[in-house]
Amino acid sequence: MAKALEKRGYTTLTPVQITVSDPKLSDADALVSAQTGSGKTVAFGLALAPTLLGGAERFERAASPLALVIAPTRELAMQVNRELDWLYEMTGAVMASCVGGMDMRTERRVLERGAHIIVGTPGRLRDHITRGNLDLSAIRAVVLDEADEMLDLGFREDLEFILEAAPEDRRTLMFSATVPKEIAALAKNYQRNAMRISTAAEREQHVDIDYRALLVAPSDRENAIINVLRFYDAQNAIVFCSTRAAVNHLTARFNNRGFSVVALSGELSQNERTHALQAMRDGRARVCIATDVAARGIDLPNLELVIHADLPTNPDTLLHRSGRTGRAGRKGVSALIVPLSARRKAERLLQIANLKANWATPPSAEDILRRDDERLLADPTLTDKIGEDEIETIDALVARYDAKQLAAAVARFFKAGRSAPEDLIEVSLEQRKPRERGNDFIPAETKRPRDGFGSSVWISVSVGRKQRAEPRWLIPMLCRNGNITKNEIGAIKMQPEETFVELSAAAADGFLGHLGPTSMLERGIRVTKLDGQPDLTPQPYERMPGEKNPRYDKPERRPDWKPKGEFDKKPRFEKRDGDKSAGAAAKPHWKDRDGDSKKPAKPFAGAKPFKGKRDEKFAKPDGAPRKPKAKKPDYS
Repeated sequence: MAKALEKRGYTTLTPVQITVSDPKLSDADALVSAQTGSGKTVAFGLALAPTLLGGAERFERAASPLALVIAPTRELAMQVNRELDWLYEMTGAVMASCVGGMDMRTERRVLERGAHIIVGTPGRLRDHITRGNLDLSAIRAVVLDEADEMLDLGFREDLEFILEAAPEDRRTLMFSATVPKEIAALAKNYQRNAMRISTAAEREQHVDIDYRALLVAPSDRENAIINVLRFYDAQNAIVFCSTRAAVNHLTARFNNRGFSVVALSGELSQNERTHALQAMRDGRARVCIATDVAARGIDLPNLELVIHADLPTNPDTLLHRSGRTGRAGRKGVSALIVPLSARRKAERLLQIANLKANWATPPSAEDILRRDDERLLADPTLTDKIGEDEIETIDALVARYDAKQLAAAVARFFKAGRSAPEDLIEVSLEQRKPRERGNDFIPAETKRPRDGFGSSVWISVSVGRKQRAEPRWLIPMLCRNGNITKNEIGAIKMQPEETFVELSAAAADGFLGHLGPTSMLERGIRVTKLDGQPDLTPQPYERMPGEKNPRYDKPERRPDWKPKGEFDKKPRFEKRDGDKSAGAAAKPHWKDRDGDSKKPAKPFAGAKPFKGKRDEKFAKPDGAPRKPKAKKPDYS
């Protein structure tokens, strides 16, 4: 296995890989918490080796499986299968995968031929065990990768079924980014004296990721994503959406803009999802539009940028989405597209996740064009040595065109196929600038502190507790009638019959001037200017049973309001829109007609329906009518 690591380019191991390779853990159960991108797959591959190989260098002939690796999603299971395949390449290990979406008959034939290590998803593994295709009697070790995600996806029953089907003396390794109560309970029930492993590197969340919160106008969300993709020009990028419909929409939009895009969502078949990831690995596509199905365990090489088109629903999703970049010591950027209306939600999300983000606005069109010029000047093709096979072509170009024309052609070739940047609506970060306090982001206070109110004037308003006076409707009334703002109102002290209000001295004269000589607000509420500060000692007041006082906390009735029963009745006869002539008199009601007041019967033209047929049907052969049938006697 050391030769396989060397062949793969490994020079040093990550902290979690070093920890699980300790000889003290050779036969022990372990509960490992490690962040995404820390090399967990290679870590449990190394941890399984002593249990599966013992002292041997190669496996014997494949029969019943010796190890079982369970992953939450199909993509992660296929990725784990590939990683373990090259890691155990020189040991002669036979790998097999059992994942949903693949042909079960092919998997059954592979299991019948025999395999040393099985990698699969919980649902498909349970199906094979139930059908008798998978025999776990020889299992020596079971690995649960991303155990917390499997519980979140509702696989608890499937996991318990699989673990109960495996031998009790097996070795159980659980790898999880977080260890909630459910994981601890599962570990307690299915592990024996498990060792808890959490390295220092894992306790620091994503130190190689630069978090950026980009504030945008709600209508500019998609344009901001385009500008971010253009500005960073990442070799591989993922844009996360919350729904499949959003994935389809953005995929179509970005394809039209010239980006090489693939989609990844739950509605795609396993074959389509595999091809999409392979296109990203091969370089045929550079942008992946995905739902959270791709947030766990997917490892794309050279993934430099993660964009959250829709904000994550919880901090764990934010961490796992962002963990697709900044892996194995590489740097990455995680950009949150934050509409103005969702800024408070983004601040809470970052605060709970204990992450510090740089708040900014998306790159402008000028920033992107300037960045393009910098990339062009730094392009290595401008400094590479001229080859012998290129001299003839270069001489012909120099002889025909001048230097400026050749430079223009180089710039055009460089910018060809790149989408034009979008012109965004300007958004000010000062609207609600976050203020840093320790590791938390707290919105800056927008209210003026009361201790700096300055000189003031007191007024008395002729409503108090008896009239149910409250600041929530009294302050708008004062502002509306006195042409002032709430910042010019200071303390408010309620008394039983009146309310004392403190006004700014600079606004007091204007306030009283707008009220006029009557000093009235609305609905008979009077304002009186006081000389100096009144006695603000609260006076007790208790409402007596049956006490009725005028209420001002309800809206005033309209002037044209009338009690029930006093509305004018409509005239009995009035012209309708359907009348033929305007001068025609209205037809009187039948009760108002002269003569008999009885309602006339509707005239009937012709014989009663079916009269003749009914008489013919029930007539005797001689023509005489039949007698009616006698009623049956009632025996009740």
